[in-house]
Amino acid sequence: MDYIEKKGKTIDDAITEALIELGTTSDNVDVEVIEKGSSGLFGLFNKPALVRVKKKLNYTETVNQFLDNLFKNMNLNVKVDIKYDEIDAVMDIELSGANMGVLIGKRGQTLDSLQYLTSLVVNKNAHSFIKVSVDTEDYRKRRKDTLENLAKNIAYKVRKTNKKVSLEPMNPYERRIIHSVLQNDKYVETKSQGEEPYRKVVVVPKR
Repeated sequence: MDYIEKKGKTIDDAITEALIELGTTSDNVDVEVIEKGSSGLFGLFNKPALVRVKKKLNYTETVNQFLDNLFKNMNLNVKVDIKYDEIDAVMDIELSGANMGVLIGKRGQTLDSLQYLTSLVVNKNAHSFIKVSVDTEDYRKRRKDTLENLAKNIAYKVRKTNKKVSLEPMNPYERRIIHSVLQNDKYVETKSQGEEPYRKVVVVPKR
């Protein structure tokens, strides 16, 4: 049960009882009034107020618990730093510790999987979509720089040989980086071909 019900002489009394039991404050709960209560006639037949109180979902705590359990099962000692921007609905998670290469995996595939799973956990009960980014050792920026350089080098090669070049399969985010770098190139253009997870970018000469 993710809520409690409390009775009191008044609604405020019932809510206060619930807050004490939950160990929180009124701005951290959602309250549903089940019964307003009444004082009855001459003190007879009075009915207590009844409220149902539920703690608001704390996304940061939820992610912390999920990742903590995950890393314990992986026998990894990982520090998790979470920054959640409620207004923009963006959550940035930075992981640090020894042997972070295990969490990055081949071309970031393990890190992408962690990010995907964490996003599922965060958005399971969210009212609106929260964008989640998981990174460690500045991998995302380093990978972006690598892909941007790759795109420029491939464009040069296509221009010189006048032959198309197919890149290795990439996830949608990485394909967008390649497309973005070459979208205004005068000599080449890009296309995505294939089906996930083998979808890839093809760089072709402009005709």
